[in-house]
Amino acid sequence: MSLTTQDVQKIARLARLAMNDTEIEAARAQLSGIFELIEQMQAVDTTGIEPMSHAQDLSQQLREDVVTASNDREAFQAIAPQVEGGLYLVPQVIE
Repeated sequence: MSLTTQDVQKIARLARLAMNDTEIEAARAQLSGIFELIEQMQAVDTTGIEPMSHAQDLSQQLREDVVTASNDREAFQAIAPQVEGGLYLVPQVIE
């Protein structure tokens, strides 16, 4: 698929890009190249090939789910200015 200069101007206008004629021609060439690559990739016969979620067949290493931090809630609330029912009390900032 080859883009015209008018196509690129329309894309630039929609994207709110100010482009001069040189930039429009460069963008047209780059976008046309991208569309040609897409057409080549779509032409490849992929019947019988399963889709992959990643290019490399990797498995995630799992670790054992164990508690690594202690519960310091009482120590933190002991130094807080105001605590009630296990909750920190703060001044009202929105009316």
